[in-house]
Amino acid sequence: MRLPSVAAIFSLPQKAPEDLRTDMCGITGLWCADSVPERAARERIDRMTATLAHRGPDASGSFFDRESGIGFGHRRLSILDLSDAGRQPMWSRSGRHCITYNGEVYNAPEIRADLEREGLRIEWRGSSDTEVVLEAIEALGLENAVARFHGMFAFALWNDEMKSLALVRDRVGIKPLLYVQGGFGIAFASELQALYQVPNFRPRLDRSAVAAFLRYGVVPGDECVVENVRKVQPGTIVRFSDSQAQAVSNGFWSAKQVATSGLRHPFEGSEQEAIDELERLIGRSVALRMRSDVPFGAFLSGGIDSSIVVAMMQQAASTPIKTFCIGNTLRGYDESSHAEAVARHLGCEHHTLIANPSEMLAIVPEVAQHWDEPFADSSQIPMYLVSALTRQHVTVALSGDGGDELFAGYNRHAWAPRLWEVANRLPKRARRALGVLRLIPVDRWDRAFRALALGDAIRLPGDKLYKVAALADVDTPHEFYGRLRSHWTDPDQVMANALGPERIPASESFDEPFTERMMLYDLIEYLPDDILTKVDRASMAVSLEARVPLLDHAVVEFAWRLPLTMKIHGRSQKWALRQVLARHVPASLFERPKTGFGVPAGQWLRGPLKEWAEDLLDPNTLRADGILSASVVTNTWNEHQAGRGNHEHRLWAILMFQSWWKANRKYIEA
Repeated sequence: MRLPSVAAIFSLPQKAPEDLRTDMCGITGLWCADSVPERAARERIDRMTATLAHRGPDASGSFFDRESGIGFGHRRLSILDLSDAGRQPMWSRSGRHCITYNGEVYNAPEIRADLEREGLRIEWRGSSDTEVVLEAIEALGLENAVARFHGMFAFALWNDEMKSLALVRDRVGIKPLLYVQGGFGIAFASELQALYQVPNFRPRLDRSAVAAFLRYGVVPGDECVVENVRKVQPGTIVRFSDSQAQAVSNGFWSAKQVATSGLRHPFEGSEQEAIDELERLIGRSVALRMRSDVPFGAFLSGGIDSSIVVAMMQQAASTPIKTFCIGNTLRGYDESSHAEAVARHLGCEHHTLIANPSEMLAIVPEVAQHWDEPFADSSQIPMYLVSALTRQHVTVALSGDGGDELFAGYNRHAWAPRLWEVANRLPKRARRALGVLRLIPVDRWDRAFRALALGDAIRLPGDKLYKVAALADVDTPHEFYGRLRSHWTDPDQVMANALGPERIPASESFDEPFTERMMLYDLIEYLPDDILTKVDRASMAVSLEARVPLLDHAVVEFAWRLPLTMKIHGRSQKWALRQVLARHVPASLFERPKTGFGVPAGQWLRGPLKEWAEDLLDPNTLRADGILSASVVTNTWNEHQAGRGNHEHRLWAILMFQSWWKANRKYIEA
C-alpha cells in the first residue's frame, strides 16, 4: 500500500489508546537535599514529568515521600497489561522498593514462572512486566535480577529500607537515562528537557561537549551538552546512598568482556551449525519482542537486517505482518522498491510513504527539536518520517538496527583495516605525506571520480579520500576510528574561544585485530550515542515503541563468538546474516551494494535549505552568542556554496547545533 505524501501523515492525529497501562514511557525523579513542602515537591515532579508527555501520552503518575524527600514521576505509553495493575510509580508488595520504569522486559512471564518454581509466594496484582521486574529485584537482589532480563530498560529504584537510590540502564543503551546532582539534591529523567524544570538547577552550556559534538555529530559517552549532567552508561547501575553522596557506578554487563570472551572462546561447530544457532537465537529474540497487547509491525527497508527481522516475524505470525518504509524520488536514496519486493515475497501488509524533497525539507526545522541534545546524523529525517507513518497503524515496531555493528556491515570494516595495515608499513615521513590529499578540494575529487565513471560506485569519494588523509596524523587505531567518524577533525578551530585539549572518549584497551577493535568501538560508542539515540528520539517523538531484536544480549554474545570469516567472507560482509536470510528470501532480493539511510544534505544546503541555513548561520547572531567562530562558519559556508568544497557533514553539525540552541537557549546559560 502506498500513501501519497508526508503531509497526509502529519495532518492526521496520532493514535493513542485511552484505557491502557504499560511500562514504555518517560520517567523522572527528584531526591531533595532539603526539606520541601509536599505540595511544592509534587508540583516540581509534575512539571518535570509533563515535559515527557510525548514518550507516554496515555497516562501519568507520581509519588513523593516527604520524610525522605524522594519523588518519582512517570508517563505511560500503553503496551502491556491493560489494567490499572500496571500503574507507576509502583511499590513492591513488601513496601521496600519503589520503581519508575521505562522499557520492556520481554521474558517477564518466564521470570515470573521461575520465581514461583523457586518457591516464592507472590500475590500478583496484574500481568505487567513492571511488577515482575520489581518483585524479581525484591527476591533476587538488583544485580541478580537484571542478569535475567531480556529487553530494553532504564529505571530508577528507591530502597525505602536503606534510603538509597539506584539508576539502571540496559546492556547496550537502547533506553536513555540522565541525571544531575547539586545543592538541590539529585534529579534524573529520560530526557534533558525535564531537568530544566528542577528548581535551583542552573543549566549551563558545556563547551567541551559542544566541541565533541562538532567532531562526532553526537554528544558522546556519558557527557552532556549541559554542564554537570551525566548519562547512565549502558549496562551500568549508578547508586546514591544520600542526596548529597557521590555516585557509585558499577557495570552488570560489559561489551568489552563479551567481546574478549567471545574471541577467546569462539564457536567450534561447523558453518552450518553456526547459521542454525544464529537463526534460532534471532528467531527467539523476535518472538519475545512480538509480545504485545496492542498492534505491532516492523520497519522494512529491504536491507539484510530489517528483512531478517520481518522474515522471522512473519514465520511466527498467523496473519500478515504490517511493514513500513519511506520512499522518495531522490536517485541513490530510495530503497522502497526493494522493501516492497521483500514484503511481497514474505506476504506482509506493506505500507510505503513516498516523500518528495519539498515535504522532507519542510520538517527539517521541526526534527531538530525532538532531540534533547544536538544531533547531526541526517538519517534522523527519514527515521522520523517512517516512525510517524508507522504510528498511524501500530503502537510497536520492530527494527533491524544492530546488524552492521555486530556482523561487520559498514564499509569501513572492510577497507579501513587494510588501509591501516598498509599505512603502518610506511615510514612515518611517507605516511605524513598522505596529508597532501587534503590540498585538493573535496568537490574536485568528486568531479574526478565522476569523470572516470566511478561516481556511482563510491558515494562521496572526496570525503572518503579526506578520511584516508587522516592516516597522516593519527597513531592509534582508536584515533583513526575517531577520524573516520569525524565531522570536524579539529573542532577547536570552529569554536569561538580555544578550549584546550578536547575530551576524546577513552578507548577500551583491546588487543585484537583492527576490524574487531572497530566493531567493539561501534558497540560501545557509535551504537548507543548515534544509532540508538536516533531510533529512540524519532520513535518516541510520535509515541511509538521501537524494539531492536538483533541487540538481544544473547544474539550479541553469540555474534562475538563467530569468527571474522563468518562476518567478512571474501567480498561479502555480514555473511552469517546473509545465510540466515537466504533461507527465507531469495538472494536476488537483497544482494546489492549498501545504500544507507541518509539524505542529500549537501545538495539541499545549496538549494531549498539555503535560506533556512543562512538564517541560522547569520554572522551577527554567531558573534553575539560567542559559541562558534563566525568567520570560520562563514568561510565554510561560502566554500560549500561556491563548490570549492563539499562541507555537508561539517555544516550539518553546525546547523543542527544552531537549531537546537535556538530552541533551548531560553533554558541554558551560554
